[in-house]
Amino acid sequence: MFKSMKTGVLAAILISTAIYAHAQKKISEGSVTYTVEYAPTAEQEAMASMAPKEVKVKFNGSITRMQMEQGPATITILQDVVSNLGLILIDVPVAQMQLAVKRTKEDNDKEKATAPKFSDFKATGEKKVIATYNAEKYTYKDDKGGTYELWATTDVELPAGFAGESFKDVKGSLVKFTHFQQGMKQTLTVKEIKEEKNGPYKLDVPSGYEVKTMEEIMAMQGGGGE
Repeated sequence: MFKSMKTGVLAAILISTAIYAHAQKKISEGSVTYTVEYAPTAEQEAMASMAPKEVKVKFNGSITRMQMEQGPATITILQDVVSNLGLILIDVPVAQMQLAVKRTKEDNDKEKATAPKFSDFKATGEKKVIATYNAEKYTYKDDKGGTYELWATTDVELPAGFAGESFKDVKGSLVKFTHFQQGMKQTLTVKEIKEEKNGPYKLDVPSGYEVKTMEEIMAMQGGGGE
């Protein structure tokens, strides 16, 4: 169970992302549902196999919330996309376990240091509709020789910082884009953007949760099979 839980936690972190916005209809509270495609290396196959093909990210202001089920565990990831602070909550009722991992700006900086750096965003003028939104195609590249494309819309505006600093030069909300999370390449496509009441969300550790570091979570051993 512990090995499965650890892989599940990594899978949850893998897809805990959202999109940057700068557009017309401003939505400060709601949700974005994505379909997700992964391009894992051989070493990343196990993590990718546990990651969902669709994910819903709720948000209230600058704080996003994503929840997923991994075996007996429910994993909730909260992140402030402006401060880059975060909180991971792991609930395993069958084991009477409630764990919390605080995510610091240093954790975020460490992950960014190993990720490809995107640049040279260029609007192509090519247009199409994705999930009812009028979008324009952009091309971009990274510092490791990779080239990519994304689609952005100005039909809707979400909280600033939604996709992180990597896409700050794109004029619009991303409705389809490729990036790297936990070292794995993934492409997200918006399925639905919905304005709805959520939260408010906080990054405080709830009562009853035991605070652990990510290293401690990864080092956990126990019986119960995979």
